Amino acid sequence: MGLKPTYGRVSRYGLVAYASSLDQIGPLTRTVGDAALLLQAIAGHDPLDSTCAEVAVPDYTAGLREGLRGVRIGVPKEYFVAGLDPEVERAVRGAVEKAAELGAELVEVSLPHTPYAVGVYYLTATAEASSNLGRYDGVHYGHRAEGAASIVDLFSQSRREGFGEEVKRRIMLGTYALSAGYYDAYYLRALRVRRLIKQDFDRAFERVDVIAAPTAPTAAFALGAMADDPLEMYLTDIYTISCNLAGLPGISLPCGLTGDGRPVGLQLFSPAFSEERLLGVAGALEGVLGPAGAPPNL
Repeated sequence: MGLKPTYGRVSRYGLVAYASSLDQIGPLTRTVGDAALLLQAIAGHDPLDSTCAEVAVPDYTAGLREGLRGVRIGVPKEYFVAGLDPEVERAVRGAVEKAAELGAELVEVSLPHTPYAVGVYYLTATAEASSNLGRYDGVHYGHRAEGAASIVDLFSQSRREGFGEEVKRRIMLGTYALSAGYYDAYYLRALRVRRLIKQDFDRAFERVDVIAAPTAPTAAFALGAMADDPLEMYLTDIYTISCNLAGLPGISLPCGLTGDGRPVGLQLFSPAFSEERLLGVAGALEGVLGPAGAPPNL
């Protein structure tokens, strides 16, 4: 399972910058308890990272098994629409119903700007990547090409050899979005819609404690299955990037398998710097759903 902390909860010092307003570091573990322990170790203010918040770090393991009675769980209607695999929907709704059986209150909420999230994310992220990765030159860090005839040749060869096709694609998209005549039309407009996405969550959390949704519209797919269709790959991010754009904490945990044995993910969001609440709900759900098992036989 994966935990994405609030933006600013964990220092990014030492991280090779991709998209500065989106980059976050979090645990990948087998259990919610392990995620809580690891977050406990890495969370906290770091003066070497100007975006790292000075917010007290609570005991993340304290409320892991407190139960769900009285917890208000929001179910966003925009996440259960056409394009969601029926087996994924069945598994996620089943997990949410189990939460209700443990005493949670289910509340339908609306995140109306969700359909714009993919476009906003891939404009914001690629624009920032284009800017950040402009510093990748084969001299300060990263891959360094051999046999370059000049400094310009070194930069060019190092970037050509060191970046994969997807990285190059994103840099070109971002460079285009930031170019003269397109900056206002694309990047600035994306930032305005990003604010609307954040406001959707703010309004929803006035009514609920956490939000539950599918992690992806499909179950896990075969390695390399979408390598030749980048647009299809981008669309699989539709349910996770809103949380990232809003800078909120989120956690994904397994909630079942499809008929052919592929794992299905359930994700939970909570307000900024409420990882303790998020982990508590996830831990209680894990108690009835079971921890992540061994990976399928690939």
